[in-house]
Amino acid sequence: MPLTDAACRNATCPPERKQARYADSGGLYLEVSASGSRRWFWKFRIEGVEKKFALGAYPGVGLAAARKARDVAKAQKAAGINPIQARQVVKLKSAVNTGDTFRETALEWYEKHRARWSSHYAIREKRNLEKDLFPHFAVRRIGEIEPIELLAALRRVEERGALDVAGRVLMTSRAVWRYAVATARAPRDITADLKGALTPHKTRHFAAITEPAKLGELIRIIRAYQGGHIVRTALQLAPMLFQRPNELRGAAWAEFDLDNALWTVPAARMKRRIEGKENGDPHLVPLSTQAVELLRKLYPLTGYSTLVFPGERSHDRPISDNTLRAALLTLGYGPDVQTVHGFRATARTLLAEVLEVDPLVIEAQLAHAVKDANGRAYNRTQYLKQRTLMMQRWADYLDELCRHELTTTRKSASGQIEPATGGGMASVVRDFLKAREGERVAQGSGHGVPLPIEKQEVPQPIEKPEGRESMAQLFAQAVAELRSK
Repeated sequence: MPLTDAACRNATCPPERKQARYADSGGLYLEVSASGSRRWFWKFRIEGVEKKFALGAYPGVGLAAARKARDVAKAQKAAGINPIQARQVVKLKSAVNTGDTFRETALEWYEKHRARWSSHYAIREKRNLEKDLFPHFAVRRIGEIEPIELLAALRRVEERGALDVAGRVLMTSRAVWRYAVATARAPRDITADLKGALTPHKTRHFAAITEPAKLGELIRIIRAYQGGHIVRTALQLAPMLFQRPNELRGAAWAEFDLDNALWTVPAARMKRRIEGKENGDPHLVPLSTQAVELLRKLYPLTGYSTLVFPGERSHDRPISDNTLRAALLTLGYGPDVQTVHGFRATARTLLAEVLEVDPLVIEAQLAHAVKDANGRAYNRTQYLKQRTLMMQRWADYLDELCRHELTTTRKSASGQIEPATGGGMASVVRDFLKAREGERVAQGSGHGVPLPIEKQEVPQPIEKPEGRESMAQLFAQAVAELRSK
């Protein structure tokens, strides 16, 4: 017989029992404890196991409200939802969430992950959120945002020509939505619906010369560079050591053991995640006799500084990446021909194809994350002996390319050794640079002789009559004309 309001008010627990149940209908009942407290429960079964679902305490929840709550729970069960688990999800969500807007969710995700990111990566992720996502979705509940809305935001990024950025913003969005799903803010990851929806972006690799004759030509031109001893040494070491530009530019004298021909790059300066920078091993770079000689010659000029390549305006900061790029450009090698970073690809290609060095040895020296057959990462001393021999062979090979202006060899696609011819441009370049140096000396610039250490500045441009091209422009034109012949 169903309960009445009066029966609920008068319900008690017999003294000899711990609790008593007063049934209503449809599995609903009022449970009265020995202490006098009264609570509503709904009894149901899942997979043959009896469960009870609490609906609240009487009289706060009256008979009519209890019956309504029972009906809601019955509807959930009929839909295949366990009402007990559904309630737990709501409680967990309220416990872990400070809010379910896109901004709140994204910033929470960002704060939980940024500690293991490099500062550069963290800045990029924050920029993706603030520039391309927050303006559209900041105050929207993340669970209510539709795929077409996210696509529209990404299309705006594409419309400004930043196809690569659009792809990165999508990756950031994917990470945020996965976090939202994990924290019960969103029912699913909507970014999965956008697969193939963005315009494909063709990755631009760092330009790199991989033809021996052309590389020899470039090495000769670099060695004739008159723009300053510090920059020239950096340019000479870039292809010889083939480390990342930031690692080379930021090198400190304390990292070098010239007597043992070894450069130890601290983990903190390597391209790694925060954990790798803080707890990882340093990277070892064996030095060839040629590299040691270059560094010994440079030391009297920059040994006063902690840095091997101090900047012109501040000796506490290294030369900029733009300084090396500008030097290559002055020599006639723009970013579409050869970049400083591209020397890594140059070395990787020719070491494998011409000198036939084991790719694993090359990758280890490039500081790439390689693993052995068992999936274990190689340690810092892996292949050190082979790497030492390789670095000397590579430096010797560069010397040989530099000496042979007209003929060298390279392994063809069929595996045959065939001649590869190069132009005799080095002598022309040397004559040009000597002429430019003579003009500077004649004008009293003082750059024809070594300058005191405190005056090691980038030479100022030579003043030219109105309407005439600069020497650098003439040089670049001369190089281009020689290459086209």
